Amino acid sequence: MTTQAESMSSAFDTAKLVFAGVLMVAGVVAYYYFTEQSVFYRVLGVMGAAALAGALVFTTGLGRGLWAFFRESRSEVRKMVWPTRPETMQTTLIVFALVFLVGLILWLLDMALFWVVTTLTGQGG
Repeated sequence: MTTQAESMSSAFDTAKLVFAGVLMVAGVVAYYYFTEQSVFYRVLGVMGAAALAGALVFTTGLGRGLWAFFRESRSEVRKMVWPTRPETMQTTLIVFALVFLVGLILWLLDMALFWVVTTLTGQGG
């Protein structure tokens, strides 16, 4: 009995998702079809179609799962310990210094290899 109910709700959810996609495509098509109208109204129409499609998607099982994921993600972000401004500045300066140092080392290595190749081949300036 539950598998039949699950398959019916799954089919209904699939139909909702397809209708939401059709609604989005219709909004975009309408945007280009009504070129004589103001851009403001056309964008407003696309945003309305997107809002309706989004509301329809969030009534499906997939949408409810997605909404639960967003809520859990938000609570996890609140638990994070963010670095202070001085820590951020110090880390940024260390990264810049190391990038400069690695760039300098690579430049010196390139110059040395260029010198070795020109010396061995007798070409270059």
